[in-house]
Amino acid sequence: MIAHFVTTLVLLVLTALNIGIAQLDLGPFNTVLALGIATIEVVIMAVVFMRVRSSPAMTRLVAVAGLFWLGILMSGTLDDILTRNWLPIPGK
Repeated sequence: MIAHFVTTLVLLVLTALNIGIAQLDLGPFNTVLALGIATIEVVIMAVVFMRVRSSPAMTRLVAVAGLFWLGILMSGTLDDILTRNWLPIPGK
């Protein structure tokens, strides 16, 4: 029960950190940091609240596949954001 309370506090701190970083102008690194913090939050929730570590092997496999898919989505998002201004023509 105390582990859930501490985990909730850690998640709230990470959320506050994410909101604080959103207020700073770090250029394209705002998205990188926000997605990194969100990934850390997801891993914490999966390990503590969903108890993935002590689950059967199939559940762990599905969780890892979900994280792999998240990585694919994040790389596509970052690819789009980091390469937007490569062409000198606006909107192309």
